Amino acid sequence: MTTYFVTGATGFIGKRLVARLLRRPETTAVHALVRETSRDRLAALAQDWAGADKLHPVVGDLAEPRLGVDPAGLGPLDHVVHLGAVYDLTADEDANRRANVEGTRHLLAFAAAAGAGLVHHVSSIAVAGDHAGRFTEADFDLGQHFGSPYHATKFQAEKLVREQPLPYRVYRPSAVVGDSRTGEMDKIDGPYFFLPAISRLAALPRRLPLAAPDLGATNLVPVDYVVEAMEFLMHRDAPAGATYHLAAARPQSLNSVYNAFARVAGGPAVRAVLPARPSGVVRRVGTRLAHAAASGIDRVPGGRATRAAVLEELGVPLAVLPHLSMDVVFDTARTTTALFGSGVELPQLRDYAAPLYRYWETHLDPDRARRKHGLAGRTVLITGASSGIGRASALAVARKGAKVILVARRASELDEVRDEITAAGGTAAAYPCDLTDGDAVDALVKDVLGEHGAVDMLVNNAGRSIRRSVSLSTERFHDYERTMAINYFGPVRLILGFLPSMAQRRFGHVVNVTTMGLQTDTPRFSAYLASKAALEEFGLTAGRETLSDGITFTSVRMPLVRTPMIAPTGYRGIPSSSPERAAELVVKALEERPEILSLPEGRAAELATLTAPRVARFAAHLAYRAMRESAPEARGRDGRPAPASVAAAITRLIWRHRG
Repeated sequence: MTTYFVTGATGFIGKRLVARLLRRPETTAVHALVRETSRDRLAALAQDWAGADKLHPVVGDLAEPRLGVDPAGLGPLDHVVHLGAVYDLTADEDANRRANVEGTRHLLAFAAAAGAGLVHHVSSIAVAGDHAGRFTEADFDLGQHFGSPYHATKFQAEKLVREQPLPYRVYRPSAVVGDSRTGEMDKIDGPYFFLPAISRLAALPRRLPLAAPDLGATNLVPVDYVVEAMEFLMHRDAPAGATYHLAAARPQSLNSVYNAFARVAGGPAVRAVLPARPSGVVRRVGTRLAHAAASGIDRVPGGRATRAAVLEELGVPLAVLPHLSMDVVFDTARTTTALFGSGVELPQLRDYAAPLYRYWETHLDPDRARRKHGLAGRTVLITGASSGIGRASALAVARKGAKVILVARRASELDEVRDEITAAGGTAAAYPCDLTDGDAVDALVKDVLGEHGAVDMLVNNAGRSIRRSVSLSTERFHDYERTMAINYFGPVRLILGFLPSMAQRRFGHVVNVTTMGLQTDTPRFSAYLASKAALEEFGLTAGRETLSDGITFTSVRMPLVRTPMIAPTGYRGIPSSSPERAAELVVKALEERPEILSLPEGRAAELATLTAPRVARFAAHLAYRAMRESAPEARGRDGRPAPASVAAAITRLIWRHRG
């Protein structure tokens, strides 16, 4: 009958090792040290473990003397397994020391008080520090130096174990990656920092030959190998102080690591290493030159910030870079001999890179939400969805497989659109809301996020148009206020409400429905065009700030569309588009995500203004004089619109611009 006490039982290695220990027939109890806040997590993990009835949580903390646990209540302990530690190259020295050094000290005091039979200490190849050359399992203090608090504290922790009187064994894993069969990994670490860059390089032709300098080597092992090897080595006869390197016998070059993942991602491979990696004095000189170049960049105004921004965009912590490559070769002879005949073998990275990459792509890729193509499965919120462009757009994106969130003031009409979508097999939800009411918009955001979890795409379509000349608006300032309220402030408040959740998921796309009038500066629409210009400029500016968060903006410059909004203006004989054609533009904006989506006629008008501004202004004013007013103030005594004098307008303009 065998008993165990395990720290770090909910960790990446610990949870797998505990599950295996529980399955052993001779196991009678596994005591797992957990904080009070981690008890539920351990219980959730144990639901899938065979022999979970033999698992006993012990509330304590590595930061407490003797872990804050009375060993007398646990009974005899055959094995004390110390997995609890901080593995974070970006953590500061105090955090590393508290967990790795003081935590080990407290664990050893507990083990001594419990009279433990054997202490198993999970150390790390980090104890080799900057040692160059072969490092055997019998080596420890060779005068090496350490480039980070993590490396230094792992050395100090192992030293504590070696200096205490209880029988012990030491296990030194190299950089632990995901499961070689399932790819499961719990965090971005080591080579995972560079998978986003490899994923982006996959856009290049696969046959494109790449040349790269020799970037050095690393040492990677999958977690399942570490756990299986530990379980076997823990229970075999070995002298006290036995140390095992759970590492690859031959370091993996960083170029080969890249190639293994690039092959899975579909990207080009490094086919030439140029120049050959220098050695000795040449390498040291090269390193100094590289450091000098980095220092030079940092001296340039904004240089350090730019370098940090580039690394942040790639998702690579600056503290990680110095530890990517190592000159040490870890001798694994003792481990290989001890594992002989056990069936535990270290697989080659090229054979398990695929499950690692696929798991990362599905679960850990910070950009996984934005890499999804098409609208199927997306959650799209559309304002003004009860009629016109909004209704047609909602029906169109629902046909594409999106879940549509319908927003408008009129609840009954929203329900009709929702029912039409669901009757066709789609998914939709309706939320009546007055977008000019700030409190109502805030409540809408809260309700939508609470009930749907996230909004992938937002279409700001709701709006109002006022066709009235400036001369008839001098006593109607409220026209500008109410137009800005629905066309600008409402959409911006909605964007700001959803922005944090989009940034957290690193994906979001906002479509602002504006107007071709921004390219023609159409007279009588000063209130409407100003509000749409404000919204478009907000999107253009915000989009430059949120690009790294995966949040993008599109402004769709709509032509004249036959909707209820334009009915009061009485456009007769003027070409206009259907709501269905407008919806096609909205769908295109959602799928292709350009900054500005406009039609050829709009671009032609914009070009005319740029090349012949006076002629364009004259033509616009002429049209203004020729077109009748639709505002009540411009109607004659008989109630009909007062005619405009085109001849008078032409005469006046020619006179003013003469000479």
